[in-house]
Amino acid sequence: MFVSRIKLKNWRNFSDVDVSLREIVYLIGPNASGKSNFLDVFRFLRDIVDPNGGGLQQAVGTRGGLKKVRSLAARRHPNVEFEIELRESLDDDLSPPDWRYVLSLRSEPSGKRRVWVEREEVYQANDLIRSRPDANDKADKERLTQTHLEQVNMNKDFREIADFFEQVLYLHLVPQLLKYGNQVAVGSTGRDPFGQQFLEEIAATTTRVRDSRLRRIENILKKAIPHLEELRFVKDEVKGTPHLEMRYLHWRARGARQREDQFSDGTLRMIALTWTLLASNSLILLEEPELSLHTAIVRQIPAMIVEARRSRKTAGGQIFVSTHSEAMLSNTDIDGSFLVLQPGEKGESTTIEAPSQAEMEALQAGMSPADILLPKTATSIGRI
Repeated sequence: MFVSRIKLKNWRNFSDVDVSLREIVYLIGPNASGKSNFLDVFRFLRDIVDPNGGGLQQAVGTRGGLKKVRSLAARRHPNVEFEIELRESLDDDLSPPDWRYVLSLRSEPSGKRRVWVEREEVYQANDLIRSRPDANDKADKERLTQTHLEQVNMNKDFREIADFFEQVLYLHLVPQLLKYGNQVAVGSTGRDPFGQQFLEEIAATTTRVRDSRLRRIENILKKAIPHLEELRFVKDEVKGTPHLEMRYLHWRARGARQREDQFSDGTLRMIALTWTLLASNSLILLEEPELSLHTAIVRQIPAMIVEARRSRKTAGGQIFVSTHSEAMLSNTDIDGSFLVLQPGEKGESTTIEAPSQAEMEALQAGMSPADILLPKTATSIGRI
C-alpha cells in the first residue's frame, strides 16, 4: 500500500499543506526548512499505533506536547490536523483512494490539558465507516484521549491502516552507536535504532537471506571501496556477539580483515542504507542519506535505491528521501518525484511545491534537479 496524498494543518512548520506522493519522493530544501518535520508525520502516526507504545498521548508527549508540534502560525484555527490517502496502486489516481484517514487534535479544554481527538474519520473508498466524536464519546469524553486507530477492539474494520503505519521505517544511522554502542549510555530507541540494534537485526535474519543480502551489498560496495574482496557476517568466538567483517586485497595470502569498529562512517551508512532497502517492503524514510559519504558515492544513491527495490523478490514499498545534496540531485537519470520546501519569511510556515510544468519539461529534456530545483531553495536560505 502507498500514501498517495497527504494534507496537513498546523503541524510544526506547516500551516496548510496538500501534496500528492509517488513511489520515490525526494524532499528538497535547506536546513531548518521542515524536511525532518514532514517525515515525522509518518513516525508520529506509527507511534500512535505502536503496540508497545502509549498511543496518542505518548506520541504527543514524547514530542513535548501539542504546543510543541502545533505550528507557530496556528492562530485562528489551532487544531493540528492530518488527512492521509492510501492506495494499493499509484497507477490509478482517478478512482477514490482505498482508504482515507482524518485526524484532528486539540488540547483538552480544562483539567489535565491532555491532547484530545477533535475529529477522527475513516473512509473506505467513498464510504464513511467511522466518524468521531460519536454518541459514546459524548457520553464519556475520556474516550477522546485515544484514537480508534490505536485500539485493536475498535479498528477491526480498518486495521489495514494501522498495520501500514506500524511498519513505517525511519533510517538515520549514527555510525558511532554501531561502533561503540556498548560503551555509550544511550537508551533503546525502539523502531529507530540509529545503529544500536543493526547488528542484532542482521544476526536475527536467516542464514540464507542474510548471505544473499550481504552478497548484493558487497557488489555495490566494490564499486566504491578499492580492494574490497569480501563482506561477511561473523560471531565472536568467545562472547558470541555479532560482527560484520571485510576482507581486502593485501600482500598477505589471506588478505587484511577489518570489523565494523574499523569501518569508515560512510561505509557503515552505505551498508545500513542498502540493507534496509533490501530488507523492507514498507514505507521507508531516509533522512539525508548523503551524510559521511564521498561525493562520488552520493551521486550513486538514487541508482542504488532503484536497484535495491528492483532486486527484491517482493515488489512494492515507498521511499521518501530528504536531502539538500547537490551531488545527489545532479544525477540526470534520477528516478522519482520531487517536492520543494520553502520556509516562510520568519520561519513560521513552510510551503511545499511540486515542480511546475516548465520545470518538469526541463527535467525531461535532460537537466538535473540540481540545475532546476535546488536554486529555488537558495533564495530561502537568507530567510531562515
